[in-house]
Amino acid sequence: MDNFEQMIDKERARLGKLRDELIAQQSGINTQLGDIDKELSAITAYERAKLGKTTRVQKQTKLMRAPRGAKREELLSLIEENPNMSRGEIIDRLGIKGDKGQEQSISNALATMKKAGVITATEGKYAVA
Repeated sequence: MDNFEQMIDKERARLGKLRDELIAQQSGINTQLGDIDKELSAITAYERAKLGKTTRVQKQTKLMRAPRGAKREELLSLIEENPNMSRGEIIDRLGIKGDKGQEQSISNALATMKKAGVITATEGKYAVA
């Protein structure tokens, strides 16, 4: 029985590490997409200015948007695997520290999940209810 439990623990650690690496890659890709969107917006603004159009340029929408509820599912999975993490630790783990919009999104999702009774918070540490 010990060997089986050790195998499960080892596999859980391997999958957790792989998941963390993929989340970091995803964060990097989202940052690159944001940079590209800004450049495309700047090019559009330049072209409009060159043509003498002074109307406001519409902000480029993100090319890739996560499906509705994906953020909550990601958070729930992270909290299940790592109970008693604080909001700051969650943000660090997701690799979005410094991105105020993403940080606010995490705060909103945590509050919604807590209100729905999906997770609990004790002294700022989150766990699955």
